[in-house]
Amino acid sequence: MIIYTFPIRTAFIDRDLEMISPTMEIKGLEFTQSPVKLPFYFLLQFFQLLWFLPKTTQYLCFFGGYHSVLPVWFGKIFGKKCIIQAGGTDCINMPEIGYGNFRKKWLRMATVYSFKNCSLILPVAEALVKQEYRFDPGISPKQGLLNLIPDLKTPIQVIPNGFDTDFWKDLGEKRRPFSFISVATGTSNSSRAKVKGYDLIELLAANYPDWEFTLVGDEQYKSANSNVKILGKQHPESLRNLYNQHQFYLQLSTSEGFPNALGEAMSCGCIPIGSAVGAIPEIIGPAGLILSRKDTQELEVLLKTGFKIDLEFLQKSARTQIVENFTFKKRQNLLLQVLN
Repeated sequence: MIIYTFPIRTAFIDRDLEMISPTMEIKGLEFTQSPVKLPFYFLLQFFQLLWFLPKTTQYLCFFGGYHSVLPVWFGKIFGKKCIIQAGGTDCINMPEIGYGNFRKKWLRMATVYSFKNCSLILPVAEALVKQEYRFDPGISPKQGLLNLIPDLKTPIQVIPNGFDTDFWKDLGEKRRPFSFISVATGTSNSSRAKVKGYDLIELLAANYPDWEFTLVGDEQYKSANSNVKILGKQHPESLRNLYNQHQFYLQLSTSEGFPNALGEAMSCGCIPIGSAVGAIPEIIGPAGLILSRKDTQELEVLLKTGFKIDLEFLQKSARTQIVENFTFKKRQNLLLQVLN
């Protein structure tokens, strides 16, 4: 049995469980993101791992952090494989915007211990291994695991995320012109909103009152612009319908690993507009627009240039890009090869 630990249950955790469970027994154990609850969860996790130990064949963690320390330790003590899927924040140090595991002393120690002592690291993007960050000049360019842990010797294999393109599809509906959508959770926290590029979106909304913006994922988020609509978390069917109503998808993140919503939206035919960070340029490929640095004027020029392109062609290209490169099956096969 695989023990799968993660700090919080999300759509990509559910997708991994869906990928693995048909062929291998897997048990998900959720941890916590609350600093106050940490001592209790360390104790709880210790007894959970002890209870399942006789049946456990290996450990799998999404993100390195507090929740991966004990699985890594159990793996070393009892000779069981422990694999960590690096997802983004665990490979980043951006104190300038309050983001990344490496900006906090104890979280950094837990993350470094986990990555140094696990059996294998599976980042979802090549940029999380090592990158020269250039998007925001106010942030240190040295990012990624090999820059942040120079003496890291653990084997690394990149396995990108994958999408169910039979579900996330273009329904052929009429899309509202100059309609933009972006999806992110926790954006009522100002630091998180900046990480997800909402500061750039708000500037666009203020400068173009005739354009329509929909921000999905956190109903507590507040906008001063009347052309910005706020929606909370959505069921997959509702989210698919929202994607199909919008012409463009915005992923203007200051930092990112492999954004799932971007792939979902593209598979539904949204034309992607993304920042040159993490796997975003790789995901978008030739099917959309890439903002090379964090600059509002450059973004406006990019959009006006992009609007002159055949938008119907871009819409079809966006879906093709995901279908050809980032399918559910492709990730499933790679993940199962590593786990077997």
